[in-house]
Amino acid sequence: MAKNTEREIVQQIDRAFANLIASLKDLASSVPPDLLLRSAAVIEQMCGGLTANLWDDPFEWTLPETLSSTDRIVEYLSEVDLARQRAFNSIRDDSALTKYISAPAGEQLLVNLLLETLVKASDYRGRAVASSKLLSGEGT
Repeated sequence: MAKNTEREIVQQIDRAFANLIASLKDLASSVPPDLLLRSAAVIEQMCGGLTANLWDDPFEWTLPETLSSTDRIVEYLSEVDLARQRAFNSIRDDSALTKYISAPAGEQLLVNLLLETLVKASDYRGRAVASSKLLSGEGT
């Protein structure tokens, strides 16, 4: 029986997270930071849970007062990107996506956790863009 070493699905999901983080970096200077930081914190929490079983909410220590400049926000987003790389490097192959993991909300499939996190983080990003457009008058 050949061992499954394919990571095609894992790599696709990883790319989606990488693209989202890159998008957050691009937006850092043009939208209010609160929702961008929330988006990044959701990703960081998932990565910390997967790699160190640390499910604390990073938003508590990523307060806007601490990340008060665009450079600091981008630096934090780079740290989140490194956490993403570590988390996805720890997923050996696509078959791992069907394994159950213990998360704060109970046991769930790894693929479900990844996709739910991606949707939630993308939602915060979308809200940041929408808020920015409303504040600038673009949305009217």
